[in-house]
Amino acid sequence: MSNNILYTATATAKGGREGHIRSADGVLEADLIVPKELGGPGGAGTNPEQLFAAGYAACFEGAVRFAAREAKVKLGPDTTVTAHVGIGPREAGGFQIAVRLEPHLDGVDAETAQQLVNTAHEKICPYSHATRGNVDVTITLV
Repeated sequence: MSNNILYTATATAKGGREGHIRSADGVLEADLIVPKELGGPGGAGTNPEQLFAAGYAACFEGAVRFAAREAKVKLGPDTTVTAHVGIGPREAGGFQIAVRLEPHLDGVDAETAQQLVNTAHEKICPYSHATRGNVDVTITLV
């Protein structure tokens, strides 16, 4: 890890996709269930794709808000980002994910919203940096 790390989150998984996760501080704790679409039982529990979607949505909205502050643009209270994370087989074997982000920038015209989203994706969001070149990420303003 880089010496410039400001915060490190730590979580442990036991039992893989049919197990349990817990953050080191105990704030996040959940059972994992394989969705029916992937051949599992479905039901109460989460999965890595839901967790990744939640993390990316929160991080990307934070990056958009950071870009807006830097540009001195006020976002309305109903600003949101929805992330859709899909999983499927890779041609080379194994599995891959694809992401669709749907930001809604409340109270901002479409051109300004697109500029803020582009800045967030290209320059600010660490999830965007981590996925670039590895994961198909599409962004559609809603």
